[in-house]
Amino acid sequence: MKMLHVPLLALAVLFSAQGFAATPQQEKMKTCNADATAKALKGDERKAFMSTCLKKDAPRTQQDKMKTCNADATSKALKGDERKAYMSDCLKNK
Repeated sequence: MKMLHVPLLALAVLFSAQGFAATPQQEKMKTCNADATAKALKGDERKAFMSTCLKKDAPRTQQDKMKTCNADATSKALKGDERKAYMSDCLKNK
C-alpha cells in the first residue's frame, strides 16, 4: 500500500506546482498594489490609482478594436460590401 502513496504524492506535487504560477494579471495586481502601498494611498485615492495602474499596457479588447476599425471605415466613407470587407480585415489585423 505504501508503494502506491509515493507515485500519487509525486503526481499531486506536480499538479499543485502548476496551480501556483502567477498569471500576468496577478503580477500586474501585485506591482500596482505595492506601488499604492508605497505611496500610502487610502480609500478612493487608492481605488483610482489601482484602476489606472491596472489599465496601463492592457491588451486591446475586441471592443477597442471595433471602435478603431469603425472610425477608420467611417473616415474612409466605406459602404456596403466594401465596408464589411474592410471591417473583417481590420479586426483580424489589429
